[in-house]
Amino acid sequence: MVVFDKPHALNDIPFHYCPGCTHGIIHRLVAEVMDELGIEGNAIGIAPVGCSVMAYNYFNCDMIEAAHGRAPAIATGVKRALPDSIVFTYQGDGDLASIGMAETVHAAARNENITVIFVNNAIYGMTGGQMAPTSLPGQVTQTSPYGRDVKLCGFPIRVCEMLATLDGPEYLERVTVNNVKQIRNAKKAIKKAFQNQLEGKGFSLIEVLSTCPTNWGMTPQAALKWIDDKMIPYYPLGVYKDRTAAAEAAKKEEN
Repeated sequence: MVVFDKPHALNDIPFHYCPGCTHGIIHRLVAEVMDELGIEGNAIGIAPVGCSVMAYNYFNCDMIEAAHGRAPAIATGVKRALPDSIVFTYQGDGDLASIGMAETVHAAARNENITVIFVNNAIYGMTGGQMAPTSLPGQVTQTSPYGRDVKLCGFPIRVCEMLATLDGPEYLERVTVNNVKQIRNAKKAIKKAFQNQLEGKGFSLIEVLSTCPTNWGMTPQAALKWIDDKMIPYYPLGVYKDRTAAAEAAKKEEN
């Protein structure tokens, strides 16, 4: 009896990610959801610039490489040209929350019927560990060796909270993958995001708090704990917008 197997939607090649990086877990969750929903043959993924720039090697579906930050714009074009396809972007915080912030905000405002997987590890990973838009106050990075000074650099951007102020988005949730319980919760959120697209509900974004042991200067175990101790207090987990659930709750109250 097979207890644990590789998802068919995930290619059988080694990941290039650093030891302890949780990109691999998130990749697997996306692939498992594609298998369970039977959408692999109809899915089109948009790869970013960043640590997951080579995501096109890992997912067993059609993939497009986007210029830095432009994944939501490309996803919009693909979805409008091929409305029966299932389109998702897979982006890090530098790609989505910095150079690609405009594309993210306007795709959400238009409620484009796409799915966005947003990996937040609070640092620029691929380029050596510079401060990112999501780096925490006081966090030491290559470009903030004394810690992020909010008086000089401003405060971190909370993407889910910001997008939740817009009327457009269908579904926004922040999850993490630093233990088994949270991995299960993350998979449920990712599956719901894809299901929303199948049902034509519109823009869904799942923010996943992720580790970067190499650039955080920690062991993998310490990095997992750092998510609990530092990241979750600043980036609380939970659903930030669910228009369908809110409408159903309002209808029950009326009745």
